Formats: sequence, C-alpha cells, structure tokens
Amino acid sequence: MAYPPRVAFNVIACMFLVCTPDQISGQVQYSVPEEIEQGAFVGNIAQDLGLNVRQLSARKFRLSSDVGGRYMKVGLDNGLLSVRERIDRERICGQADICIIPFEIIVENPLEVYRGEVEILDVNDNSPTFQDSSIVLQMPEAITPGVRFRLESAEDPDTGINTVAAYALSSSEYFSLITQRTDDGIIIAELLLAKSLDRELQSSFQLVLTATDAGNPARYGTAQILITVLDINDNPPVFEHEVYRGSLPENAPKGTFVMKVKANDLDEGLNAELTYSFSDLTLRRVHDLFSLVPDTGEIRVEGPLDFEEANSYSLDIQAVDHGSPAITGHSKVLIKVIDVNDNAPEIKVTSATNKIPENTPPGTFITLINVIDRDSGENGQVRCELPRNVPFRLQTSSNHYKLITSEMLDREAVSEYKISISAWDLGSPSLSTNKTIQIAISDVNDNAPRFAELSYNIYVTENNAPGASIFTVTASDPDLDQNSYVSYSFLEKHVQSLHLSTYLNIDSMNGTIYALRSFDYEELKTFQIHVQARDAGIPPLSSSVTVNVIILDQNDNAPVIVSPSAQSESAAVVILPLSTGQGYLVTKIMAIDADSGQNARLYYQVVKATDIGLFTVGQNSGEIRIARNILESDPTTQNLVILVKDNGQPSLSSTVTVDITVLQNNTERVTESTNLVKDPEYFSDLNLYLIVIFSCTSIVFLLIIFLLIGIKCKQDRNITQEYISSSYCHKPGDSHDMVNRRPAMEETFRYPGIDRVVRVPELHNYSVCLSPESAKSDFLFLKPYGSPSSQALC
Repeated sequence: MAYPPRVAFNVIACMFLVCTPDQISGQVQYSVPEEIEQGAFVGNIAQDLGLNVRQLSARKFRLSSDVGGRYMKVGLDNGLLSVRERIDRERICGQADICIIPFEIIVENPLEVYRGEVEILDVNDNSPTFQDSSIVLQMPEAITPGVRFRLESAEDPDTGINTVAAYALSSSEYFSLITQRTDDGIIIAELLLAKSLDRELQSSFQLVLTATDAGNPARYGTAQILITVLDINDNPPVFEHEVYRGSLPENAPKGTFVMKVKANDLDEGLNAELTYSFSDLTLRRVHDLFSLVPDTGEIRVEGPLDFEEANSYSLDIQAVDHGSPAITGHSKVLIKVIDVNDNAPEIKVTSATNKIPENTPPGTFITLINVIDRDSGENGQVRCELPRNVPFRLQTSSNHYKLITSEMLDREAVSEYKISISAWDLGSPSLSTNKTIQIAISDVNDNAPRFAELSYNIYVTENNAPGASIFTVTASDPDLDQNSYVSYSFLEKHVQSLHLSTYLNIDSMNGTIYALRSFDYEELKTFQIHVQARDAGIPPLSSSVTVNVIILDQNDNAPVIVSPSAQSESAAVVILPLSTGQGYLVTKIMAIDADSGQNARLYYQVVKATDIGLFTVGQNSGEIRIARNILESDPTTQNLVILVKDNGQPSLSSTVTVDITVLQNNTERVTESTNLVKDPEYFSDLNLYLIVIFSCTSIVFLLIIFLLIGIKCKQDRNITQEYISSSYCHKPGDSHDMVNRRPAMEETFRYPGIDRVVRVPELHNYSVCLSPESAKSDFLFLKPYGSPSSQALC
C-alpha cells in the first residue's frame, strides 16, 4: 500500500519527530526522522545553549561548514536549528544502526564552540526487494524429506523494525518455510522439503516467497520460486564449518590469502566434485573486494579494504557438486578488518584572522584549529604543535586548538608569518600532516625617525651664494605609510642673538638645508643647530640631531702692513750710517692678514730698489738687512718697495715703500738725528723702540766692562802678592819701576741698533815688584807692560 507523499510525511513526522535537547559540557543532541521537508524545525539551539538571541548577530553566531552545515542551518534572528535539504538516511549512513550528523556552533566575542548531534531516525520508505525476481531450484527426486534449501534473502535499506522482519511462503504440501535470525540480525529463509518428491507425479513446483518489514504501514516484496525435480544425486555438499572466521589488516595488498573453505560430498564421481563460489546472498560490493578460487576454495583479497568504511565483511559461500542435478551446500565466512594507521590527521582552520596589529598583547586569540584523524584507537589520537621560532602557541580547548600570541610582535622585524602547523597521530608508524597559516602584521607607530649619523658637520665656504643648498639631513622611519612620513624642522630659534631664519631654512619634506645669507668667516666661524625629524603617526614620534655649521675661510682679505708705519704719505724713512756693515738689520716689515690658514701665511719680497744688490728681505720674516758693506760711492738715498702677499688662491698682496738715508759722518748723523727728534713728524713708534733697545744695550755693555775691570784687578792683586813674596832676593841697586807695558790696542765695536762707532780706550797691564825694605812704604811705579826696560825683580 502506497501513501501520497504529503500524507506519508505527516504520518512519519507525527511518529518520529522528537526533539530532545541534552546539553552536556557544551553539547546538544536532537533527533529528526529522515525525509523531513526542507526548513522543518529541529530545535531552539539558542535557548538550549543559553545564548541571548539579541546578541547572536553581533557574536557572529554560525554553523560550522562541515557535514552538519550541509544538512542543517540556523537562524540569526531566532536561533532555531532547521533542515537545509532533504535527508536520506540510507544515503548518508547506509544500514548503520545509528545515524548521527555532527555539527558545531561557533560564536565569537568571546569565542565559544558548541558541539551538537542530530540523530536521523529511520522511516520505512523502502520496500524489501529480491535480487532476482525468480529463484530457480533443482531437486533430485531421491532427496529425503527434511532437507533444507537456502533461499535468496531480500534486501531492505531501512534499519530497525523497518527492515526485513519476516518471510512467508505460499501454501504447499511438499514444502514449508523455516526462518532463523543470525547473530548479525539477518533473517535467513530456508525451504524445507516436507514430503518426498516423485518426479513422475509432479516434476516442478511454483511457489511465491514474500518478504515483509515491520514498518507502519508495512512494506513487502515477492519473488517466485521455480523448483525442478531431478533424479539421483541425493547428497548435498557439507562444509567443515558452518561459520568460518578470519581477520586481515586493511592495507592488505591485492592477492593476499585470507582463508580456505572446504566442503565434503558423500556422493561419488561427478556428484562429489565441487565448485566453490559466492552465493547470491553476498553483496555485490563484496565481490569487488574478495575473490574465491572455484577449485580450491581459497579466498583472497581482490580490492582495497578500508577500515573506516567497513570494519567487517560477511561472505556467503556455496559449494555446488557436479551431479545431475547439482546440489549446493552453504557456509558463512566472517572477515574482521584490522585498522591500520593509513589516514593522516586533517587540519581544519575556522575563524581565521589574517591580519593583526604589531602591538597585540601576548595571549590574544588568533584562530581556531580542529584536528581530525579518521583512524581509531591510538591511530586516531593526534598531537599538534607549532615551530619554535614563531611568537605564537597552541592552547587546547575541547578537542580544538586555539592559536594565540605568545610574545610581543614587531612588524619591522617580521611583517608576515607563515606558520606551519604540524599534526601527527600516535600510530606506528606515525602519520603527520602540515598546514600553513599566513598572518600579516599591521603597522603601529612605534618607531621614531632615526638619523644616519649621531651628528653632522656642514662645511660652508664664506661668501657663499644666498639661497643655495648647503646640506641635506636624512632620517629613516621603519614604520609604514603615514607612520613613516618624516618632516624636518629646526629646534633653535636664534643664533648669536639673531633669529635662525635669517641664517638658514630647511625643507620640511626632504631635509635640505638652505643658506639664506652669505657668511663671513671673519665674523662667524662656527655655530650649532639642532634638526628635528617628526613622523606623521598618531601620536607622532620624533628625534633630533646636532648639526655643526663650520664656515671655511676664503682668501678675501689682503695683507695689512702694521710696521713700519709710513712716516710720510708714501714711505717709511730709515737712517743708516755709512759705516754700517753686511748683515745689519735695517728694519722689519710686520704685516697681518684677517684670513686664516694658508690664506694668512705671508711672504715678503723686494719688487723695486735703487740698488737691488744692497739690501735683502727675509721671505718669511720680513727683516730688511744689508747685503754688503755700504760704499761711499753708493747713493745716500735708497728706495725699497716691499711686496707682502699671502698664500691664498688667488693670492692677495700689499706693498710698502721704505726710504733709507745713508749718513756720511757722525756729526752729520747726530745733527740729522737731533733734527729728526725735534721734528715730531719723523718720530715714530719704531724710533721709540730703537731708542729703548739702544739704551738697554749700552747699559748691558757698561756693566760687562765694569765686571771685566773688576775681574782683572783681582787677578793683578793676586799676582802682585806673589811677586812681593818672592822679591827678597832683589839687589839694592835694582830699579823699582820695572814694569812691562802691553802695547796699547784700540778696538772698534758695532752693535745692532746703534748707528755710531764706539771706540774703547786702550788698556795697559802693569806688573808691580817691591823690595823687602820698601814693601810697606814705597810708592808703586807704573810702566807699560812689556817695555824693553822692564825687568824681573827676582
């Protein structure tokens, strides 16, 4: 009996729609029947989780995009869980006893994850079906009553009471139906021969086998049983074991031996020769996984096994003899699949944040990571970790991992992290997987501009052009965008009581410093300023640097002659006596230069002279000296033009004229000197210096003369005493004026700065001898030392 779709849905909904929320440790559970219409109510998940409906949108209330998200959806306005699309339990879970669709509810601010399950209840929407609409059996007439014939089982993809619950056979006096339920819950139908067959009376039978489920309403399916009665071969093959059991790992390669089944037939000849094969009860998919050798009964692996898909397999084996008619014996093979660690962990990242600011404090949540392994036991237990060289760590949270920051970040050091998350299971050998998460670090204004140098020295040549660029300071800021935009300014306001803006200006954009005026080295040699670099961040950061401005000298000042000063409008006058000899210092040219360095280094040279060979000038000292003795034939008036130049480029110079007058005799010299002294026009500072020098020299000379006379007198006194002590041998007739007289010597001295000849009176040395009788009372007679009449007294 078939129901209209809408009526069937209402009946099913009334029978199976059960919503039983059960919140345990952040989990909820619901139950819904399969085939429920799209949009049907499942449960009020917001209420069951204790969430505020008004905050669902703000907290980004959502369903994780996995299996649960495919079939379920939630409403942000009411927090209700509803069906997204039609659910076919058989397609999702096959014939599993329990069909669960897991889902995850994620809310943020703060981040919370709730796990839930929706159990899909079976609905009797499938009828039992037989693989073949006709079941053909051949039975020998000699077969004894009580023999059972295994019938094909019907398949019903439903589960529980909705699957095949009973078999029924149409009425027959020869046959009856026996059913039994295996440990797996499968009902096996067998045809029992109740009465001996007689092919001559009835050679064939046609029965109807009906399979019925226990659903409400119940569904059924039929198959015809066509029985042909044959003669002879009345012993069926019998297997050594009614049930064979074995196991093998899921990674067993193709051709792996599983087991060997064996059946025995009491007949002889062809009736005892057996051929093994899978019976029709064995599912088609099993045929792709296992093979059975017809002659030997060996079962081998044919296709890839997967423990995660099925952990056990049931094979129905039959042995058919070669008799006529052939008789079949049946047995069951149960194969258990052993799990092998063949599934690497899967890493799923939800709620990913791909950019965080660099001032994010440690412990800040970044993203949620879920690690799943489809294996079981230790093969499905997973560990997860991050590289050690990243400022992040994992925090375990209810089968999930939270990725959080572990230390302060610095975008200038690392602007982006590619975090490789490693997950491995505890199987042997262990399997692992990696997933890379990219996290960009956004900039924060945490770096002040930095100058390349601690201080700068700017060298500017004086007489520079106003408005020209003299230097550029540059500061770098490792931040980004406006945090790295640098502007420049001066911190000082004044330089030497003048406003800084009268000297310099700075371009705020590129740090170029311009001179607003022409500098003069003789007025300002150096000054110091401070330049500030400031970024455009919020709040702005700044730093400063010292800039020393050093003015370089330029040869812009000619030498200035300070001595001798001109005694007339055109020349300085110097008077020399005719007796002045070679090397005599006439005068000294003294000049100064306001420049410095090589620009102030001066050189002297004669550029014009009345007698070019009579005078010389020191190149570095400026001293004018007589190169040879002055002759009476030389002109009495000598004119010298002295050039004083500096060492600058180009060189600057000045000249001075010196008029030298040569006196013929001392009288003329004294007269002229007296006249010059009386004339205040010719009395200069140099004359005053010369007078002082001459006076000091004369005084020193006189002191030396007196000192020498005193020393000589002391020496003569000592000699006289020696003569007195030895003169007692003189005769009375000897002369008392025996004195040796030294010829008179006259010497002439010339001293620098004294313009006349000094004659020293001649000096005489005397020796005195006294007789013993007149040693105390006679007068001394002095005679020149060394005269012919001088005689020794002893």
